[in-house]
Amino acid sequence: MINIEQQSIIEQKCLELLSNAAKLDATDIHLIPREECFDVLLRKYGRFEKTNEIPNDLALRMISYFKFLSSLDISERRKPQSGAFQKFIGQLMYAFRISTLPSSFYKESLAIRLLRQNHTVPLKTLCHFHESVRQLDRLARMDSGLILISGATGSGKTTTLYSMLQYCAQHLSRHVISIEDPVESTQDHLLQIQVNERAGITYSAGLKAVLRHSPEVIMLGEIRDQETAKVAMEAAFSGHLVISTIHAKDTVNCLYRLQDLSVSLEEMRQMLKAVISQRLIETDKQGYKAVFEFLTDKQLQSAIESIIEGHRFTLPYEQTIAGQKALLKGEGYEYTSH
Repeated sequence: MINIEQQSIIEQKCLELLSNAAKLDATDIHLIPREECFDVLLRKYGRFEKTNEIPNDLALRMISYFKFLSSLDISERRKPQSGAFQKFIGQLMYAFRISTLPSSFYKESLAIRLLRQNHTVPLKTLCHFHESVRQLDRLARMDSGLILISGATGSGKTTTLYSMLQYCAQHLSRHVISIEDPVESTQDHLLQIQVNERAGITYSAGLKAVLRHSPEVIMLGEIRDQETAKVAMEAAFSGHLVISTIHAKDTVNCLYRLQDLSVSLEEMRQMLKAVISQRLIETDKQGYKAVFEFLTDKQLQSAIESIIEGHRFTLPYEQTIAGQKALLKGEGYEYTSH
């Protein structure tokens, strides 16, 4: 049994862990079981860093406390579990997504995703190049079609997604509705719908409901399977601007990824307006900034035609992420792994 004093200490240690991660702008906390202890890893801009070690007994009790906050089964340690809770850190509200995983040491590994609520980064602050701001502004003003943001985990594509939506809603006064699974960051300027399959709110059902509310911009959290790809295309064909994210190596490979998800080249030709890929660079004075690769307009149509003809399309080197990195390398910039 844990007495009240022990419970207070565990609660304090858990809050310290969350607070320290938030102060460092970490996106994830991982408690990794080892034979003698647990390693504490923080992920920031895609990089993991070991920050501490926690004794086994304390770590196990901390994991149980996080599971309690997330309404998970504390006694179940043999199966993966996931949940979430919200908590103020200082004056800021965060949502914390919890995931547990059984390990070979008969101890659970814990991953915590930190999601600051009602927070967006202005496009001017987000982009390293002013031309990228201009391009994103132009795309946000489109009346209809599908815009996809691609990039590896930790490359900042979700941040870019919410920044574009904030720009659409507040600067362009457009009615924006999102369909997300789950809602990663609550935003006052958006009407956000969370997928809940038990309640019958699938992506498809959610889209049908959303269309009755006259949105001008529809956001899908991520295109991850054939169902969400189909929903994205249906929303674009209905005459709305649809913005979403997708996992792909770069802009051109995104087209092949869409093919894998049963989106036809003709559908791409008609409805796909832009594919954006991004990476982060570390600057000396301004922190991390995003560098973008854009596949739009005539180049996008040429890329689709090349695939139809069985050829490989490549962007001009200076427009690619690699080309921009090469340009900036001579200026002394450092890059993240993504």
